[in-house]
Amino acid sequence: MPQADRASVILTERLLFAGYFAFQVGRARLKYKIMPPAVSGSPEFDRIFRAQQNSVEFYPAFMITLWMAGWYFNQVFATCLGLLYIYARHQYFWGYSEAANKRMTGFRLGLGILALLAILGALGIANSFLDEYLDLNVAKKLRHF
Repeated sequence: MPQADRASVILTERLLFAGYFAFQVGRARLKYKIMPPAVSGSPEFDRIFRAQQNSVEFYPAFMITLWMAGWYFNQVFATCLGLLYIYARHQYFWGYSEAANKRMTGFRLGLGILALLAILGALGIANSFLDEYLDLNVAKKLRHF
C-alpha cells in the first residue's frame, strides 16, 4: 500500500464517524423535538450537539497532525495513532452524550494523541531539514544503535 493511502484510509474512517455523529444529532433533534435552526433545548440534546460540534472543531487539527506524522515520521505508527484517536473521539462522544463529566477520558486521550502526532511530525520535519541542509540524518544514525 502506498504511503499516503494509509493516512487516507484513516481520514476516510474519521469522516464516516463525523457523519455518524451528525446522524446522532439528527436523531436527538427528533427525540427532544428541537427543530433546525435551533441548536439548544434540553440538556440531553445540548450535550449530544456539543459532542458532535467539538468533534468537527478538532477535525482539521487531526488531519494536519496525522499527515505530518505519517509523511515525515512513520506512516504505520501515525496510522495506528489515527485509529486510537478515532476510538478516543468515539469515547468522548458517547461519554459526553451521557453526562458532561463523562467526556474527559476520551477528550484527554484524543488531546494526548494529537500532541503526540504533532511532536512526531515536528521531529520528522526537523530530521528532514537536518538531512537536506546539514547532511545529517538523525533517524539513520539512531537505527545503528
